[in-house]
Amino acid sequence: MLAAFTILLLFQCLGEGIVFLFQLPIPGPVAGMLLLMAALAAWPPLQDRIEGAANALLSHLSLLFVPAGVGIVATAARGSGHWLAILASLAASTVLTLAITALLLRGLGKDSDA
Repeated sequence: MLAAFTILLLFQCLGEGIVFLFQLPIPGPVAGMLLLMAALAAWPPLQDRIEGAANALLSHLSLLFVPAGVGIVATAARGSGHWLAILASLAASTVLTLAITALLLRGLGKDSDA
C-alpha cells in the first residue's frame, strides 16, 4: 500500500511541478490527476497497483473537507459587511447554473430524438 500511496503522491508532485514550471492556470493536483489518467490509459496494470490505496483515501474523503470548513468558519467574519454582494452572487450563480444545465439538456435531448 505504501508503494501505491507513493505513486499517487508522485503524480500529484509532477502536476505541481508542471503547473509551476509552465505557469498554468490550473491547480497542481488537477494536472497530476490528468497525468495519472493518461498513465492509466497507457498502462492499465497500474490500476491494480493503486486501486487499494485510492479506495482507502476515498473511504476517508469526508475528513479532507474539515480544513476547508474550518477556513470558511474562520473567515466568515470578513464577509459580514458584504452580505448583499454575497447573496447577489449566490443568486446569480444559481440562475446561471440552472440556465446552462437546461440548455445543455435541451441540446442533448435533440440528439437523442433524431
